[in-house]
Amino acid sequence: MKSIGILGAGQIGSAFAQLLARHQIPAVIANSRGPASLAELVKALGPGIRAGTREEAAAQDIVLVAVNWSKLPTALAGLPDWQGRIVIDANNPIEAPLFQPLELGGRLSSEIVAELVPGARVVKAFNHLKVALMTSDPHAEGGRRVLFYSGDDAPARAEVGDLIDQLGFFGIDLGTPAVGGQLAQFPGGPLLALNLAKFG
Repeated sequence: MKSIGILGAGQIGSAFAQLLARHQIPAVIANSRGPASLAELVKALGPGIRAGTREEAAAQDIVLVAVNWSKLPTALAGLPDWQGRIVIDANNPIEAPLFQPLELGGRLSSEIVAELVPGARVVKAFNHLKVALMTSDPHAEGGRRVLFYSGDDAPARAEVGDLIDQLGFFGIDLGTPAVGGQLAQFPGGPLLALNLAKFG
């Protein structure tokens, strides 16, 4: 099994860690304040999730990045070349308290994230559902809740699709970010926040 790291312990990072813990998938989670600040979180999640440094989390085979948009450059600065490892971009260019869309100059948010993780294979995923839906039972409606993902690298997309499947969801590959990224990106993506289920 590929090792998993999580950069960011806010709502999305913690929700992803909860999903992994529920399925006995181990992971290393890190934030900007250091492992000691995550003691309460990892205790609640159980023994499969451990707190680590930013460098430890980023060294794993698959790394979910979920950090406040303005803090992304600092959170990812100075890390070694990613050497073809997978980065799951779970970020949207919005921030509390206003949650207004930030101006990206016509670019996709994943393009900007990709520039911050040189050498990584970036897959956009775990960004379009509200946290409460992401952490609830993916079979609650009788089918399997849908998670969308997209990326330029087809084998990386397939690996993320496999992980989505392990977590009990039904993954839908939207292809490249030029197509899929726009469909599920905030703001304006028509698939954003849709709670869909696959039956049969």
